Amino acid sequence: MAHLTEGAEGSRSIPALLARNAREFGDSPAYREKEFGIWQTWSWAETEEEIEAFALGLLTLGVAEGDSVAVIGRNRPTLYWAMVAAQMCGAIPVPLYQDANAEEMAYVLDHCGARFAVVADQEQVDKVIEVQDRLSRFEQMIYVDPRGLRKYDHSKLHLFSSVQGEGRAARDRLLPELERRRGGLGYDDTCVMLYTSGTTGKPKGVVLSNRNIIESGKASSEFDNLRRDDEVLAYLPMAWVGDFIFSIGQAYWTGFCVNCPESAETLLTDLREIAPTYYFAPPRVFETQLTQIMIRMEDASPLKRRMFHYFMDHARRVGPRILDGKPVGTWDRVKYRLGEVLVYGPLKNAMGFSRIRVGYTAGEAIGPEIFDFFRALGINLKQLYGQTEATVFITIQPDGEVRSDTVGVPAPGVELRIGDNGEVYYRSPGTFVEYYKNPESTAETKDPEGWVATGDAGFIEESSGHLRIIDRAKDVGKMADGGMFAPKYVENKLKFYPNILEVVVFGASREKCCAFINIDLSAVGNWAERHNIAYSSYQELAGHPQVLDMIQRHVEETNESIARDEMLSGCQVHRFLVLHKELDADDGELTRTRKVRRKVIGEKFEDLVNALYDGSDSVYTETEVTYEDGRKGKIKATLEIRDARVFPVAQPQVAAE
Repeated sequence: MAHLTEGAEGSRSIPALLARNAREFGDSPAYREKEFGIWQTWSWAETEEEIEAFALGLLTLGVAEGDSVAVIGRNRPTLYWAMVAAQMCGAIPVPLYQDANAEEMAYVLDHCGARFAVVADQEQVDKVIEVQDRLSRFEQMIYVDPRGLRKYDHSKLHLFSSVQGEGRAARDRLLPELERRRGGLGYDDTCVMLYTSGTTGKPKGVVLSNRNIIESGKASSEFDNLRRDDEVLAYLPMAWVGDFIFSIGQAYWTGFCVNCPESAETLLTDLREIAPTYYFAPPRVFETQLTQIMIRMEDASPLKRRMFHYFMDHARRVGPRILDGKPVGTWDRVKYRLGEVLVYGPLKNAMGFSRIRVGYTAGEAIGPEIFDFFRALGINLKQLYGQTEATVFITIQPDGEVRSDTVGVPAPGVELRIGDNGEVYYRSPGTFVEYYKNPESTAETKDPEGWVATGDAGFIEESSGHLRIIDRAKDVGKMADGGMFAPKYVENKLKFYPNILEVVVFGASREKCCAFINIDLSAVGNWAERHNIAYSSYQELAGHPQVLDMIQRHVEETNESIARDEMLSGCQVHRFLVLHKELDADDGELTRTRKVRRKVIGEKFEDLVNALYDGSDSVYTETEVTYEDGRKGKIKATLEIRDARVFPVAQPQVAAE
């Protein structure tokens, strides 16, 4: 069965889809979780029973229709069940980022008016307790893992399994009320509230309806022919809209199995064991995987290195063509099959990618070289463009039309238009209802006809109908000479190098571009060991002259590449410095989804930006940092500033060769 044929209007809520799945294929696997090294599986029928028991337990605690129920923790079946159980009760699940600190959680918990929170463990319990006195409506908390919580005050603190037990005991008494609430759920009732990452300010609560989730899940599942026997690995933040649509929207529509890893530390092992057929990862994950591959190759024998590079050169040339079903010569096919046996197959198996039918990346633009590398291996990696307010899908790449420089065509049911200023607008069945308690922002983002402003600049190719995103509209600007400034374009090119983890480019309204660079500690550390370079800290390694020489080579190679693009050649990096610390969400420099907060970084490191532009050879700085235990401290450093070679714009005849 390719996908379920029942119309979306026939199942008007996620709990209704759950009931259908339990009824029609109750024995099929719905969830798996690895615990203590062993995979445990729940069928759809068992899942419905677990969720119903917890929903009844929530009723015993007094959960009312319209209540907000916060859900905090790593990907676990119990926390997914908690969200669906809340919906079953007529309440609204509000997942939070598990790595958010107490202050960040306090804002969301208070803003949504959460009366209840379902959390994973002691760490999350402690964060909520720390701020609960500041929460206007908060009453009770439910935890999954009891370790470390025995001596806590349990008057308003409950074990997840105990709440389920209370629900089962009260089933006869409370089932009629639960049935009334479940049956009353409408297509336009709220399904979930997801908070934006807050790139430019306070996070906003995006209200998504059952219609948004189900229509988006249905259309995207049919687009890629997702099936009940597909497998996904749920490892991305539960507060992120992508995880919600993949692990609940599409999973409940299609009926495939959601697999939860044991921990972040075992993720790669669990990925290899599950070998998902449907996979999503943001660009940073693919960047990290490519970095690890390159590190392993550096450590391999000369023969293996030669073989790897020989077959990868061939794969880059013909792999994507074979993947798209385009004509390729017989000898090239034979050579590619040999490469599959010797290189590509073992590499995919080691990464857990041996069974992927459909893979996606989104959230940030991915470097073309990284994207092409994975497609060359025969992995059907595609790009989609979306946002929380669209219930993910705005554009999507059809098989056979996959390119690294576009984000595809409008997803099913989506309309696109480009504003006079180049900003991308869309409307679709997935268009969000509103920003919670924020009618002003809702009106600024969504007009009365349902068109939503994305905040991204782009254009639609006339020949193909594909959308090309240039950059965030607010980040695209002009250089002092009038040339286009698009920082993401440059940053993504630099991040192709395994040694570079993060880049922030400056240059709007200036005569030249300059950059902050973060090294990748694992990649550069491995390189340093091979070159007998001793270091005792990230800061010492980042400032080592040989590391700076290496980064300078990467910058200059990137400049040579940028010079071939006539429109963006002015974005070559003239000067750079390697930061003495990694940019960190805990320090406010990145969002919880790892997006750069440009304004915050520009203000926080204003002394460094000024030094890049005033001709200084070095700059002394002191920076406040947040340690893992929440303590604050200061690190001091004198950073060397390097000039990088820039290249003249390539002539048209040279670029065409």
